[in-house]
Amino acid sequence: MSETLERLIDQGVGRNPADIVLKGGQFFDLVTGELIASDIALSGDRIVGTCGDYHGLEEIDISGRIVVPGFIDTHLHIESSLVTPHEFDRCVLPLGITTSICDPHEIANVLGTEGIQFFLDSALETIMDIRVQLSSCVPATHLETSGADLPVERLLPFRQHPKVIGLAEFMNFPGVIHKDPVCLAKLDAFQGGHIDGHAPLLRGNELNGYLATGIRTDHECTSAEEALEKVRKGMHILVREGSVSKDLHALMPIITERLSPYLALCTDDRNPLDIAEQGHLDHMIRTAIAAGVEPLAIYRAASISAARAFGLRDRGLVAPGWRADLVVVDSLENCRAEIVFASGRRVTEQLFARRRPVEPVGLDSVKAGEVKAADFAMPYIEGETSVIGVLPGKIITEHRRYRLPAEGNQTGVDLGRDIIKVAVIERHGLNGNHANGFVQGFGLKKGAIASTVGHDSHNICVVGVNDEDMALAANRLGEIKGGFVVVEDGKVTGEISLPVAGLMSLEPYERVRDILHHLRQAAFALGATLEEPFLQLAFLPLPVIPHLKISDRGLVDVDKFALIG
Repeated sequence: MSETLERLIDQGVGRNPADIVLKGGQFFDLVTGELIASDIALSGDRIVGTCGDYHGLEEIDISGRIVVPGFIDTHLHIESSLVTPHEFDRCVLPLGITTSICDPHEIANVLGTEGIQFFLDSALETIMDIRVQLSSCVPATHLETSGADLPVERLLPFRQHPKVIGLAEFMNFPGVIHKDPVCLAKLDAFQGGHIDGHAPLLRGNELNGYLATGIRTDHECTSAEEALEKVRKGMHILVREGSVSKDLHALMPIITERLSPYLALCTDDRNPLDIAEQGHLDHMIRTAIAAGVEPLAIYRAASISAARAFGLRDRGLVAPGWRADLVVVDSLENCRAEIVFASGRRVTEQLFARRRPVEPVGLDSVKAGEVKAADFAMPYIEGETSVIGVLPGKIITEHRRYRLPAEGNQTGVDLGRDIIKVAVIERHGLNGNHANGFVQGFGLKKGAIASTVGHDSHNICVVGVNDEDMALAANRLGEIKGGFVVVEDGKVTGEISLPVAGLMSLEPYERVRDILHHLRQAAFALGATLEEPFLQLAFLPLPVIPHLKISDRGLVDVDKFALIG
C-alpha cells in the first residue's frame, strides 16, 4: 500500500506525470458552486490533482467542456430495466451513471437467495459500481403469493459482502407501525447500518414511529409538502423520475441549495426505451435546470449528497483523493456526457468487452397452469363494484365504485367509462390462485395485455376487454418463459421474452429497446392511452401502494391492508 500511496503523492505533487490528465476544461466545484478552470490529474482509480497544471502519460483535451462528479442512482430495481446487470451497465454508464444502488427485490421475490447471489456476482464484474441493498420484503406482504420467502436469517449471510450497503426499502410500513414480529426482526438485525424506507403518504405520528426504527430514506414522496415533513424529520429524500412514477416536477420546489444536502436522485423503474429517448439521471438534471432549479442543487443531489446518504465516502466531488468517477459534459444545462470515467477507467466498448459473463438464473420460473376464457368470468353483483382507478404517471391508484353492466349472469366491461377486466394468476407453481377484478384508465377498446412483471410477487397480470384474448395472452407468457404479450382479436400482435426469472431479457439492451417500441405500438393499436401501459400494468398487483390493488388472492384495500370480501 505504501508504494501505491507514494505513487499517488508523487503524481499529485507533480514530481511524476499523472496517468491521465484532462486539460483545457473546467470542473464544477460542488462545495462553492464555482466553475474552475483547471487540469484534472488521475492516478489509477483516484483523482490526484485539481486547481493546477499537470502533465500526464495520457493527456485529453476537453476544451470548452465541464467535468462533474459521476452520477449516483440511489434507488432502482435493475430488473425493471428488463435487461441483465451487464446490459444495464452498458446502457446507462455512458450517460454518466457511475454508481447504482439497487434492490434486487424483484428477482428475490421470484428466486429468493439465488436471485440476490446473481446480482452480487454480476456487481463484481460490471464497470459501473453496482451496490446492493438486501431485499427486506420477500414476500412484500401476506396478501399475495411470492416465489420465495426471505426471513432475516437468509439475509444475514450476505451482509458482509463488499457490494452490500444495508437493508433495502422497507415497504411493509403497516407491519412496522403495528410491530409485526417478522418486520421487527429484520429491522433489529440492521440497527446501526443503513435502512432504506418506503412510506407513500405516511405522515404525522405514524411516520415518527416508522422513523424511530432507524429508517433514513424515502423515494415515495409525491408532493413537496410530504417531502418537507419527511426532511424535517431527518429523512433523506430520493427524488424519483421513472418510466411510471414521475415525481420530479412535483418535488422541484424542495430542490434548492439549502435542502440539497438532504436530497438525492433515483429512477426506481426505467426501461431502455425511455432511457434511449430521454436519458436517465442526466434527463432529470436537464429537466430540473430547464424548469429553474439551481444547477448547484441538482448536481449536488446527483452526486455528493447521494454518496453521503449511503455512506459512500470516497466519491461525489472533483477533488484530490476522491474516486475518479467523472463525467465530461458539454454544459451544465444540457448535461450531455461526452466522456465518462468509472474508477479512473475511460468508458468504451472495449472496456465492457473485458467483463466476465455471469450465468443467468431462473430460466424456467413461469409455472402457471393453462387458463381458459371461462376463468375470467365475473358473476353479476347488484349495486356497486370496486374498480381500480389508474392515475397516469403514478403507481398510486384510486378505489372507485361503479354499477357495471350485466352480460347474462355475468358482470361485463364498460368501454364507455374505460372500465375493463384485470386478473392476477399465481405463476410460481405454489397454489394456482386466480383473482379477477376491474380497472379503469388503460383506454383499451379491444384485446388484452399480459405480463409476468407484476410488483412485487411477479405473478401473471393481465388486463383485457374480452376473456378469450386474456386467456391467450396469459398462456402465451408460459410459452415464452415470461415477458410481455399483446393480443388483438385472437392473435398475438406483440411480445417480448424475459426468461431470466420472467423479468429480464438475455438480449442486448438495444434489441430490447427496439422490441419495446413495437410493443408500445401494438398496445396503442388496442386503444391504450397510457404512456407506459406495460409498467403501469406491472404496478396493479402492488399491495403496499395505496389505495386499491389486486393480487392473486383478490382485491386489496391497501388503506385497511386487507383483502376485500
